Amino acid sequence: MKPVRFDRLDALRGAAILWMALFHLCFDLNHFGLVRPWQNFHADAFWTVQRTCIVTLFLFCAGMGQAAALHAGQAWGRFWKRWLQVFDCAVLVSAASALMFPKSWISFGVLHGIVVMLVLVRAMAPLGRGLWFVGLAALLLPLFVSHPFFDSRWTDWVGLVTRKPVTEDFVPVLPWLGVMCWGLASGRWLLTHRPALLNGTIPALLKPLATLGRWSLSFYMVHQPVLIGLIVVYVHWFA
Repeated sequence: MKPVRFDRLDALRGAAILWMALFHLCFDLNHFGLVRPWQNFHADAFWTVQRTCIVTLFLFCAGMGQAAALHAGQAWGRFWKRWLQVFDCAVLVSAASALMFPKSWISFGVLHGIVVMLVLVRAMAPLGRGLWFVGLAALLLPLFVSHPFFDSRWTDWVGLVTRKPVTEDFVPVLPWLGVMCWGLASGRWLLTHRPALLNGTIPALLKPLATLGRWSLSFYMVHQPVLIGLIVVYVHWFA
């Protein structure tokens, strides 16, 4: 069965991935010393707030994407096929980051988080309206519960850490599961009560964003090697 596409959701996802790419371009330029003054992407609010917004939008879209898949009657077999693609890409991200950032490699970044959270939200889909409360609990729990046990690379993925780990990307299950739960809940509500908001047409100007949104995983995996490669060529030949 051909999957049902929602152009508006795809365009929103495309906007998130494009924003992420622009953010990474700035990060890469800064890493290679091409930005003056040097920027602290791990502490400056201008960058950390952007990152939070990007991840929030991306995971919210992932939750809404699950709502669309369930609405279309996606079987578990198709779900696991897509899940395995994300899992493989997460492994590649860890391997590549270990080569470039051996002291701060990515053990649980956004793709790793999606791998775990996709299974959780799919399993919790029958909760219906209860997803709103699960999402709220996931968002609030790290504010009140933390323990040194969760500060190692083997356990920090849960999110109940006492300090943020030294890594280039960190998207733990808590609190981010809450965003995906709310994305799923919002998507199901819209498909039931306001379907036109998702399956309506989009202006021609936004169609490239929708196309990008449909290929978000592929774009995610290739954009950094391309950006870094272009910057390395520039530094070597022109800087």
